[in-house]
Amino acid sequence: MRAFRLAKFRSRVANLSMRVLSRFLTAATDAAQFPVPSLPEIAFLGRSNVGKSSVINSLVGSKLAHTSSTPGRTRSINFFEIRWPGKPRPELIFADLPGYGYAKISREISQEWPKFIEPYLNERPTLGLCVVLVDANVPPQQSDRQLLDFLSASDRDFLLVATKSDRLSNNQLHNTLRTLTQEYPAARLLPFSAKSGAGRDELWKQIRQVAQQMSTAEASSGTPLD
Repeated sequence: MRAFRLAKFRSRVANLSMRVLSRFLTAATDAAQFPVPSLPEIAFLGRSNVGKSSVINSLVGSKLAHTSSTPGRTRSINFFEIRWPGKPRPELIFADLPGYGYAKISREISQEWPKFIEPYLNERPTLGLCVVLVDANVPPQQSDRQLLDFLSASDRDFLLVATKSDRLSNNQLHNTLRTLTQEYPAARLLPFSAKSGAGRDELWKQIRQVAQQMSTAEASSGTPLD
């Protein structure tokens, strides 16, 4: 097993300089390959080329998820353990799901949904939050709408994150956020830039709140998350 990699980031949640330890856990292309449910899980979803790996790497401060100029490179659900220094065990898991919407691979990915992606989103008992990424520079897409409708029908909590926001002026970003709000009125919306770090602290806040709520609920009920 590879050693945990160390990364530092500034957290407004605790107003402290914190460090994150991250480690690749496993890759799954079938529901039978999922790790045993144990910790709160945060899923990252989005169209190919939306910058999903860059968002994950920005959060942990290291090249944890593979970035590629070729859309659709991620073809499995990749699981990563996350823990804080001084803690004996991981506290949550990041799940990096395959991108969708790229013409060359969209049909192939769609065929894989019933095999392992749909069961994960529908049935995973430890899935606490779906971080849905959309490109702030691209108009709202039908495939994103379909994903949000699917998550809503599955009663999954989700957060809409507008990536690459640094490429827009303040006025352009304001207009983009207004358009996204109108298109997806039920979604919580957060602008994000892996390049500048804008939105990173707020995204960590949302993630940690979900993880803490799930852990508190488990402790109160005495029932494991799985």
